This record gives sequence, C-alpha cells and structure tokens, in this order.
Amino acid sequence: MTKEETAAAEGESEQNVDDATLNEEAMERKKRREKRKKRLLKEAEKAEKRGVCYLSRVPPHMDPLKLRQIVSQYGEIDRIYLTPEDPVAQMRRKKSGGFRGQEFSEGWVEFIDKKVAKRVASMLNGEQIGGKKRSAFYYDLWNIKYLSKFKWDDLKEEIELKNATREQKLVMELSAAKKERDFYLSKVDQSKALSKIGERLMKKRKIEMVPKTVRQFPQKKPVENETGESKGQLSRDILAGVFGGSS
Repeated sequence: MTKEETAAAEGESEQNVDDATLNEEAMERKKRREKRKKRLLKEAEKAEKRGVCYLSRVPPHMDPLKLRQIVSQYGEIDRIYLTPEDPVAQMRRKKSGGFRGQEFSEGWVEFIDKKVAKRVASMLNGEQIGGKKRSAFYYDLWNIKYLSKFKWDDLKEEIELKNATREQKLVMELSAAKKERDFYLSKVDQSKALSKIGERLMKKRKIEMVPKTVRQFPQKKPVENETGESKGQLSRDILAGVFGGSS
C-alpha cells in the first residue's frame, strides 16, 4: 500500500472509532432518559395514591417530630410540613414571658395511602388528642381535614405563593417606613432651619432695641488777637492780599 492509501485507511479507521463512540454515548443518554422517565412515572403513580390532610390548628409546643410520633400510629406517613408562626406574634409572646420555643400555625400531613388519610381525618377531627394526662396535648382537639385531589406539589406552589406575597408585603412595609423616616428627617431639618432663622431675628431685634448714644461735643470759640480780629478773619485778609496784591 502506498502512503496515501495507508493514511486514508487510518483516517477511515479513526472516523469509525469516533462514530462508534458517539453511538455509545447516544445510547447511554437514551438509557438514562428512559430510566428517568420510568422513575418519574413510578413517582407519579405513588403520588396519585397518596393523600394529604390539613391541620387548621397546631397545638402549642407541637413540632413536626412530635406530630409524626402521634399520627404515624394511625397510618404510614411520608412528609409533614408545619407553617411557622408569625415572627411578630412570637416576639410578643417571648416578651410577655410565654413559651420561648418555635410554634406553628397550620400544617399538612401526607399519608402513603389516600384511603388511610381519609379514614384518619374522619376519625380524629374534633376528637381529643389525648395521650398521657401529663401530656401538653391532652386537652387539645384535632382540627384535621382530608384535602380531596390535593397533592404535595400543590402545597409547594401554595407555599411559594405565600412566600412571594409575604416578601412583597415586607417590601411595601419597608418602603412605607423609609418614606416616613425621610419625611420625619425633612421635618427635623426644616425645624432646625426655622429655629436658626428665629435666633437670627431675635438677635437683630435686640440690636435694634438698644438706644443709640448721641454724644454732644462743645464748640470752642475762635481765639482773637490783640487787634480784636479772629485768626480766621486775619487769615482771609492775608490770603486776599497775597493773591490780589497786584491789583
């Protein structure tokens, strides 16, 4: 084989190797997509079987761990989410000497089986939480409802919407507070300027009210010479003689 034929054969061989590598990578990507699709389908099937219950009130001192311990005895639970209470209310409670831990306002519990979720909500709603008599939740009542056709993804969207609304409200409150602060500072500066103007006017009035002292200086009479003429008159005569002597 000539050098040109050898080079052409090597180039063709390298091209075949590159094509085979690309085909393998494409096959791997296709397999990964198929696996991911199957996994998502399984998750969707599981999600369709799950059921979500809503707690309109979370008893004081109850957190996600304690709620899971109590509710899991009625059925298998997947996820729990409790909404933290308003920070203003928490701060007010702490200042008044109340419970200093984190409390929650509402919550959601996802059961593996929607039938179990329906049964639990129907059985517990309005009933005493109970437990041991020394328990903090002994006299509290369940406020729980099954949410038909409600999925955990809907909860995520609702939480995101609430967070966005809360952030927007916070921005508006901060903007209003800033405007109020700027207005207050402008009034303070205006008050200082008016105060300085008033001080200057007061000083000016005090200066004008001070009486002017008019001093009287006695006039002395001109000194007369022996001939009885005053020095002023003699000077005029002498000057007249000097300037008019030629006439």
